Amino acid sequence: MANGMEAPKAEPEKTEQKETVPEITFDEFLKLDLRVGKILEVIPVENSKKLIRIIVDFGTEKRQAVAGLMQYYKPEDLVGKKYLFLLNLKRRMMAGFESQCMILAAEDDKGNVAVLMPEKDVTEGSKVG
Repeated sequence: MANGMEAPKAEPEKTEQKETVPEITFDEFLKLDLRVGKILEVIPVENSKKLIRIIVDFGTEKRQAVAGLMQYYKPEDLVGKKYLFLLNLKRRMMAGFESQCMILAAEDDKGNVAVLMPEKDVTEGSKVG
């Protein structure tokens, strides 16, 4: 600085987290099988206002995800597009259907939901990490 004083160092901005999430190691992160999948078909689940069945192509295999996205997306808005999925989450039954993977989505504090997609076109099954 002109007066010979050193400028104060900027400290990282602290943000308040609503919930405490435990930190994981890099090795634990590597256990996540995150991949790009192309949605082939979206089927509304009967008798549900929220759930849809999503048929996803991962290049070498197809899987089904069951997700509560009906109030945020129309089926035709999702079909043919590529999104990010977690493949090695323990499978579970939802409304009578096995969910074999999980589509990744973000939700803000206003309740806006957005499914996550790669910035550029990459091949189905591409690893994320």
